[in-house]
Amino acid sequence: MTKPSRRPDAAPPPDNAAVRAREALARKWSYLLSSVVMVALSRDELDAELGAQLDVLCAALHNEPFDPAPFEEVGERLVALGYVNEPGLRRTVDVLGKGLLGLEEFSAIEHHPVRVVGGVGALTAGYSAARGRSILDQQESMQRSLLKAARDAQWDQRQSEAKFAGIAISSTNGILIVGLDGNVVWANEAIGDILGRRPEPGTRLMELVAPSSIVVFREMMEKVLAERDEFEREPMQLLRAEDDLAKVTLTASLLRDGDDKPSHVLVVADDDTELALLQGELRRQSLHDVLTGLPNRQFFTTHLETVLRRADPEFGVTIFHLDLDAFGLVCNSLGGRVGEKLLQHVARRLRALMSREQAMVARFDGDEFGIVVENSSATPDVAATMAAINADLAEPIFVDEHGLAVSVSAGVVHRPLPDVDPVELLRMADLALRQAKKDQRGQWELFHGNQDTAFRRDAALAVVMPGAWEQGDIGVAYQPVRVLATGELAGVEAVLHWELTDRCADLADQTGLILPMGEWLIRIAAGQAQWWRQRGELDAQFGVRLTRHQSTDADLASRVGKAIEESGMPPERLTLTMPVGVLGVSDAAENLGTLADMGIRIALDDFGLGPRDLAWLSELPIASVLVPNDLVLRQDPRSALLIKAVHDLGVNLCVDGIETAEQAKWWTEAGADLAIGAYFDKPKDAGEFLKKLRN
Repeated sequence: MTKPSRRPDAAPPPDNAAVRAREALARKWSYLLSSVVMVALSRDELDAELGAQLDVLCAALHNEPFDPAPFEEVGERLVALGYVNEPGLRRTVDVLGKGLLGLEEFSAIEHHPVRVVGGVGALTAGYSAARGRSILDQQESMQRSLLKAARDAQWDQRQSEAKFAGIAISSTNGILIVGLDGNVVWANEAIGDILGRRPEPGTRLMELVAPSSIVVFREMMEKVLAERDEFEREPMQLLRAEDDLAKVTLTASLLRDGDDKPSHVLVVADDDTELALLQGELRRQSLHDVLTGLPNRQFFTTHLETVLRRADPEFGVTIFHLDLDAFGLVCNSLGGRVGEKLLQHVARRLRALMSREQAMVARFDGDEFGIVVENSSATPDVAATMAAINADLAEPIFVDEHGLAVSVSAGVVHRPLPDVDPVELLRMADLALRQAKKDQRGQWELFHGNQDTAFRRDAALAVVMPGAWEQGDIGVAYQPVRVLATGELAGVEAVLHWELTDRCADLADQTGLILPMGEWLIRIAAGQAQWWRQRGELDAQFGVRLTRHQSTDADLASRVGKAIEESGMPPERLTLTMPVGVLGVSDAAENLGTLADMGIRIALDDFGLGPRDLAWLSELPIASVLVPNDLVLRQDPRSALLIKAVHDLGVNLCVDGIETAEQAKWWTEAGADLAIGAYFDKPKDAGEFLKKLRN
C-alpha cells in the first residue's frame, strides 16, 4: 500500500489558522479527487497523503527564490498513487489553482498569484511526463507478456494458443504472425487500426514497410532468423492507407514448433503516433507559458540565437524587455484571478500590435514580457513602438466588472552586434529596464555601453562589500549641517564611508546588506553623539538617512529603539530621513508614525517641492525636508516660490549638495533654512570632524 510521503522542508506552518486552512484545502482536494479516480488508499490515507503533498507545495511557494520543481514532483506523485486520470488532473488543477490563491498565509508574498500559476503548470507537466512513462512501461509489459505467451506455446500448444488468442484479440498493439518466407499468416484487428486496413493472409510483410525503413527492417529480420537475441526491437514507419505513414516500434521474436524448429516470426507493432503527440505536447509546454500561451524565456533565448544570425546587416534587431507597472497593486487589491486575466489581455494586445512585424512576443517571469523585432526599412523606431504599446494598453478593459488600464516600462537594446550572447543580451535589456523604472513609470530606456560599465563596477563593489565591512574598510563619517543665513552649525549628519565609492548606502540597499549595516550606522552615530555630549565637546542634532529598503523594514522601529537605548541618546536629538518616494508604501508610513511617537524627528529626502510632496507635510509629522541635488543645480525660481508653502506648514527646508558660494547665496535669498554640501565641508571621521569644528 502506498504510504504518505513528506519532504523534510514541507513542515506545516506554526500558525494554527494557517494549519486549519491547509487541512480544509487538503480534504477538499481529497474529496473531489476520490469522486473521479480509483486509488488503493482509504479516504483517511488519501487525506493524509494529499495533506503532505500540499505542505510540499506551500513550502515551495514560501521559498526564496521560487522554484517550481516541487510542484512537478507532486504531479509525478499523483501518477504513482494509481489510476489518476485526466478528470483527476483537472480536479487537482482546479482545486489547487483556486485554493492556493486563497490561503491567507501567502497574502504578504510578492507575485504570489504568478508563483501559483507557474507551480500549477509545473505540476501539470510533471503529471504528463510521469503518465507518459507509465504508458511506456505498460506497453513494455504487454509486449513481454505476448512474447512469454508465444514461448509457452511451444510446451502446451492448445492451452497457449487459447491464451495467446485472447491476449492478441484484446490487445491494442498490432500483432502479426509471419511465415519464414515473409508472408503474413495471421493479423489481429489492432494492426488494422494502425494501418487503416487489416493485412490479408499471404500479404508480404515487406510491402507494409515504408521505403525509408526497409533497410532497418531487413537487418532486424536477419537478426531474428539468426537467433542472435531473444527478440529484436526497432522504431520504423509502416505504410497507411492513402499514402500516409504510421510511426511504430516493431518487436519481432522467433516461434518454434513442437520439434523445436523455427516455424514463424511473431511481430508486435506498438503505435507511437499517440506517444509522439504526447511528447510533442510536452515539448511545446516546456517552451511556452501555460497562462498566456506565449513562448517562455527559454524559447525566446533560443530564438534570439537564430534571429541574430539572420538579421539584416543594415537594420539589425531590437529587443524590448517590458514590465507592467503597478501589477502587484492589481493583484493585492482585486485578487490573483483578475491579475491572471490582465496578463492574458496584455499578451493578446502585444501579439496583435507586433503582428505586422517579423517579431516574437514572449512572457518571461511574473509580469515581464519580451519582444524581439527583426527590423526592416518599414519598422517604426523605438519611441514610436513604445508609444503605440502604452497607448493601446491605456485603453481600459473590464475584468470581472473592474475597468483596468496599464502601462509598461521597458529596457531596450537596439541593433546589438550579431555575435553577442543571447543571455548577455537579455541582461543588457534587464539593466536598461531597471534604469527606466528607477524614477517613474511608463518610461523606456535605451541600453548604453557606458551604463553597463558603471553597472558592472557597482555590482563588483556590491559583491565584495560584506568583506570590506567585516575588515573595517567601511566606516562612519560626519558632515556638518549649516544654517544658511549665518553659517552656524545646526546639526551633524552621519554617513557610511568607503574610499572605493561614494554610493555605499545605495549599493548596500540593492543587496539587502543595508539592514544590518544601517542599524550599525545608527548605533555608531548615536554612541558618538552621546560621547561628545557627555564630554561637553558637542551637543547637536544628529541625523541619519534611511534607504528605501530600511524605510519599509518591519523591524526598523525596534532596531532604532535598541540603538537609542544602548547609547543613552535622547530620542529627540536624533533625526531620521526617509525618501519621500516610499511614503505610498504602508509599511514605510507606519514606521514613520512609530518613530515620531518615540520622539525622533523625521525628515524627508528627495523632496521635489511638488503638490504631492507638499501634501505629505500636512498628513504626517514631518520636521524637515531635503531638496535634492538636481534642484540645487537648476535653481528654478518656481521651486523658490514653494519654499513659503513649506514654511507655512511649520517645516524647515534643507538644501542638499551646495558646492559653491553662488549656490549658497541663491538658496539663502530663496528662503531655505539649512544646507549640506562640499561648500561647507566633506564627510570626515569623528576625530577630524571635531578638530575641524574647533578650528
